[in-house]
Amino acid sequence: MNTSAQLSNAKLKGRLLKDKLFTYTLIFLAFLSSVPLFLILFELIKKGYKQINISFFYKVAPDTMEAMVAVKNNEIIPGGIANGIVGTLIIVGMASLIAIPLGIICGMYLAENSKGKFAGIVRFIVDMLQGVPSIVLGVIGYIWIVKPITGGFSSLAGSVALSIMMLPSIVRSTEETLKMIPETLKEAALSLGVPYHKTMLRVVLPSGISGIISGVILGISRIAGETAPLMLTALGSAAISTDITEPSSAIPLLIWEFYNDPNLVDMIWSASLFLLFLILCLNLTAKAIAKRWKVQY
Repeated sequence: MNTSAQLSNAKLKGRLLKDKLFTYTLIFLAFLSSVPLFLILFELIKKGYKQINISFFYKVAPDTMEAMVAVKNNEIIPGGIANGIVGTLIIVGMASLIAIPLGIICGMYLAENSKGKFAGIVRFIVDMLQGVPSIVLGVIGYIWIVKPITGGFSSLAGSVALSIMMLPSIVRSTEETLKMIPETLKEAALSLGVPYHKTMLRVVLPSGISGIISGVILGISRIAGETAPLMLTALGSAAISTDITEPSSAIPLLIWEFYNDPNLVDMIWSASLFLLFLILCLNLTAKAIAKRWKVQY
């Protein structure tokens, strides 16, 4: 008996030792993988805060001559990214108006008809869209909107391209969220005589609002930093443009323009820092919403 107890204790100690070794190894590897991220964030903050001031948010991007004079005199580059902020809000807003209703409806259909043949085709297309390069979506926006509808580059074309990019995350989050809702909830509403469409809109959909909104905000976060589709659709604008049929700027487009001008390098860091902060706020909002409206089943 003593021998068996000693063997059991030895095995237990061995398992605990392996568990600790594995845990510490994972912690070390996680820390090692996060070091480059923290270094990038540190560099971005260190170089980006210098240009951020009041005028950064309400003035348009400066031209090369203004930037050259400011750099030569060791002054803050005049101007800001107001045209990019307005353009981003318009383009992302229109993309959301297109993608959110369509994505939620598509997700509801897939959740309710998960084994259907047509649902399988739709699911395959959605999965395929997740892996399509963003530049291809820009080409699609150019073919669908730029050439036949607006006759030129426009924020409308950019929003269409970005809305296609948003769809997979919204569809998938809606489908997976609705699948977690118990069938008894829907059956209870139907047994009381509630029409099917009202059951879906007023019972099932509100029950999964947490996951759906999280998917929507994460989809918005994804498209807010895209550059490639906008280069072929919105193109960019030096002035603040609110006409959706005209070329429009966006923060990612401004970052690309600043990169091509050696006198505007400092503006790259500031615009990137602002975009990072914007996307961080969206992600934190998604987490807060998911926590606030989480439904336990």
